[in-house]
Amino acid sequence: MDMSTIITLVVIALLLVYLVSIYNTLVSYRNRYENSFAQIEVQLKRRYDLIPNLVETAKAYMSHERETLEAVIAARNQAAAGLKAAASHPGAADAMQQLMSGEGALTGALGRLNVVMEAYPDLKANQNMMQVSEELTSTENRVSFARQAFNDAVTTYNSYRQSFPPVVFASLFGHSEDARLLEFADSAAIQSAPKVSF
Repeated sequence: MDMSTIITLVVIALLLVYLVSIYNTLVSYRNRYENSFAQIEVQLKRRYDLIPNLVETAKAYMSHERETLEAVIAARNQAAAGLKAAASHPGAADAMQQLMSGEGALTGALGRLNVVMEAYPDLKANQNMMQVSEELTSTENRVSFARQAFNDAVTTYNSYRQSFPPVVFASLFGHSEDARLLEFADSAAIQSAPKVSF
């Protein structure tokens, strides 16, 4: 073999190693944001499991506020459906939009429930209600932290995928679209734990 053939083979080998590195980095970053979403999923499921307890405790005190309680359950179910869609495709734009829409409806319904509950001092003092509201607030904080970790992982993935030279090869490796950040309708309000006062 002559020297030019050896140099050509070395260049090709280095290029292949570099392409493998790009592919592995893309996969690694995608796995990170998918794992981060799994943490959000755990916390949102916990939140959705707490809401029926909240409604059941409130029912005894608010029998004539049935419409408000039903709206909370309907919003919870919509948010749970959004989570299921997003869990099957973390980062996909339409799945994230469905989850964000469901979470917005749930936040609004819980806000209306809180306003109605202000008229029931016995309910606010109920030990079960205080415990459920404390768990719900704690879960909201965990959702916020998990969402931040997810958004950080998505940003890292998108930044790498959009940079040169990975942008040239990303679509060849099945990474043709950016992952979508998870932003709720009222990001400023979500950043701080919601007021759940009973």
